[in-house]
Amino acid sequence: MAATATWNLTLPNVEAPALSPILETSDVALAARGDARAFARLYDEHKGRVFALARRMTGHEQAGELTQDVFVRAWQKLGTFRGEAKFSTWLHRLAVNLILSRRASWATERARFLDADDTLEGLAARPSGRELGLDFEKAIDKLPDGARTVFVLHDVEGWKHDEIARTLGVTSGTTKAQLHRARMLLRRTLA
Repeated sequence: MAATATWNLTLPNVEAPALSPILETSDVALAARGDARAFARLYDEHKGRVFALARRMTGHEQAGELTQDVFVRAWQKLGTFRGEAKFSTWLHRLAVNLILSRRASWATERARFLDADDTLEGLAARPSGRELGLDFEKAIDKLPDGARTVFVLHDVEGWKHDEIARTLGVTSGTTKAQLHRARMLLRRTLA
């Protein structure tokens, strides 16, 4: 199910009245069948707690975006909610998993930009000669749009296929095929 609604993240000063457990169960069932209004009620009920969790785990700058990402993931995964626990417990676990995953991605990105003095000592020297005649960025620019976008997001920016697929509105199989295509075209161009 594709999330087409955009939810407002402004957190009110006064908490909205809590949904009764019966209404919440009903809203979960309706939302799982695609009812955006029911999901919006669930969002309104739980956005403050998810935002607070994201803020505690990552800081205020990323908390808003992560909150949105949690609810997009919840919308996508709502069909897997079995009702064995409360919806808030399921949502909390989903939020923690997503936030930890993003933090790991950010740590990987930060590790690429180490500022240590000995970082370059372990790298091999640049090859000389004709191999340097081709400019890698020019080769990337020659890629078809879809292949270039996926290549940059995956191999340069470090995104995962499911993140790229969600962002571009395609399947992860499509992103994998585009990445393979991009790599083959780059190999041919740079060979």
